[in-house]
Amino acid sequence: MNYQETTNWMFNQLPMYQHQGASAYKKDLTNVILLADHLDNPHKKIKCIHVAGTNGKGSTSHMLASVLQEAGYKVGLYTSPHLKDFRERIKIDGKEISEDFVCEFIQKHKSFFEANDMSFFEMTVGLAFEYFAKEKVDIAIIEVGLGGRLDATNIITPLVSVITNIGIDHVQFLGNTLESIATEKAGIIKPKIPVVIGEYTPETKPVFLAKAETNKAEIYFASDLIPETFPSDLIGDYQEHNKKTVIQTFKILNEQTNFKVSEQSLKSGLLQVVKNTGLLGRWQQLGVNPKIICDTAHNKNGLEIVLEQIQKETFENLHILLGVVNDKELGEVLALFPKNATYYFCKPNIPRGLDANLLQEKSSQFSLIGNTYNSVLEAFASAQNNATKNDFIYVGGSTFVVAELPLNKEV
Repeated sequence: MNYQETTNWMFNQLPMYQHQGASAYKKDLTNVILLADHLDNPHKKIKCIHVAGTNGKGSTSHMLASVLQEAGYKVGLYTSPHLKDFRERIKIDGKEISEDFVCEFIQKHKSFFEANDMSFFEMTVGLAFEYFAKEKVDIAIIEVGLGGRLDATNIITPLVSVITNIGIDHVQFLGNTLESIATEKAGIIKPKIPVVIGEYTPETKPVFLAKAETNKAEIYFASDLIPETFPSDLIGDYQEHNKKTVIQTFKILNEQTNFKVSEQSLKSGLLQVVKNTGLLGRWQQLGVNPKIICDTAHNKNGLEIVLEQIQKETFENLHILLGVVNDKELGEVLALFPKNATYYFCKPNIPRGLDANLLQEKSSQFSLIGNTYNSVLEAFASAQNNATKNDFIYVGGSTFVVAELPLNKEV
């Protein structure tokens, strides 16, 4: 199979949370342990930092990778989901895994995947570990896919565990309280491995403290320990928390491991995240006059922060292109959005995408008024046509809406 045929097979033949939702979620680590054994446990041959959290784990992972690259290390980066191409998930020093490696890996192990009912995510995690081990990376940043305790990445023993924050999301898997979700995320805390907490609440802090104590793991609350940060090319007020988390993580690496990162590497790494890692879709500006911003925030916690940021902008009229997936608590999310905006409702082009007419109908209950469109790009074109140079266009609601935009060029 060529690369397109290979990725089509991966997406269509195996359970994949990105497309299917709940049916793709595995309840234990049995399969990924079986796969790791089959691959001769490549995760045990690499040093890692493990990153979990409701929001910010992608930005934090890319910041960590960028700084380590600036310090001269060969850095693997595993994240999810991808926006344009599957290979975005697996990078070394900002360069995506080759199509050939993906094809050869799948072809070599395809019968094993089928025989053991491997999920898309389990298979992808195995691919990442195999690639990083074969390429002999100095260190790999491994982002949790969903939750933590039962996530396929949670077979690693990292140098440091990182939990960015806790918010209400994926309640069908992780529970519907901050405490229950924190318990799942805290599942990445390992015996005697230091853990950095980016943000906490009165509900989540005791969960983290108890889990750290049980595992005799040193725990660091970055928001309390880091008074100030450095500038970054990842803009948006919410990145301040992520930067504190990154700075605290490097304090630990410098003090407790053989990895050494200077303040200059830290500063230059934070300033060159996009260049070094190729990260897209985080408060990314796509145009000026009108100003166009897209962001992958997709749950209540993330959208609250992004919408607060929009209110700090100066504009005459606000245009919001909105699409969501069908397993969100829509009422909680829609209540956050401003009524004094023109809305462009659309459906992201995945099976889990919520029909635009249903989104429009639900939104009208919150006095959010606008038209429906047949695609993200059609809605985007309409917003651009309607906006004047002093207006502001925001595109979001789902990672999969942002993925359909022309992210690599200004429009």
